Amino acid sequence: MAKAAYKRVLIKLSGEALMGDDAYGINRATINNIVEQIKEISDMGVEVAVVIGGGNIFRGVAPAAEGMDRATADYMGMLATVMNAMALQDAMRSIGIKARVQSALNIGQVAEPYIRGKAMRYLEEGRVVIFGAGTGNPFFTTDTAAALRGVEMNAEAVLKATKVDGIYTDDPKKNPDATRYETVTFDEAIAKNLKVMDATALTLCRDQNLPICVFSIFKKDGLKRVIMGENEGTRVVK
Repeated sequence: MAKAAYKRVLIKLSGEALMGDDAYGINRATINNIVEQIKEISDMGVEVAVVIGGGNIFRGVAPAAEGMDRATADYMGMLATVMNAMALQDAMRSIGIKARVQSALNIGQVAEPYIRGKAMRYLEEGRVVIFGAGTGNPFFTTDTAAALRGVEMNAEAVLKATKVDGIYTDDPKKNPDATRYETVTFDEAIAKNLKVMDATALTLCRDQNLPICVFSIFKKDGLKRVIMGENEGTRVVK
């Protein structure tokens, strides 16, 4: 078997990725497909950490949050990510993946608190670690949480799993002439506002020299191809 290009990665999953074709919530077939892909690379010996978003749940209550205090709304969003993390952990356990959820908010009855040393040990033991509740602070996105946890875990790359197979010069749905970047620099991504991640996340990854790969989690063998170092998705590098 060919050798994986990465030993340890952090996968950033949006909450929307769990919806599949549904309007909101968690689509069971979709989450099963995602965890099967994660199991495949974990079985190859790759150490996997995951940061999960909460858009699939919080989107449903977003209209009610109109005019709400921003910090309160952000905390609600963090709780949504913990729900997704628990669902992801349960789906992983059902196919034999040992997974742990760590929450940046203290919710001892459902998830252990984020402790860097413990998380590192879990990864070394071959467990998948799922980080919920973002950074634990309002005004920061889960993209920033992914960059932060990626740096803290000494990951070799942040893999942003999306519905699109990379970063394009324009919206490929609207412009058939849009072309996919194979590689783009952090400075280009920020200057051209390519919407890879928010500027805080991009800047942190750039300053810590942590590459990002944007790929489609719905493309067959997409995650495996990224792990093998093949020409899949778009790499954002320093």
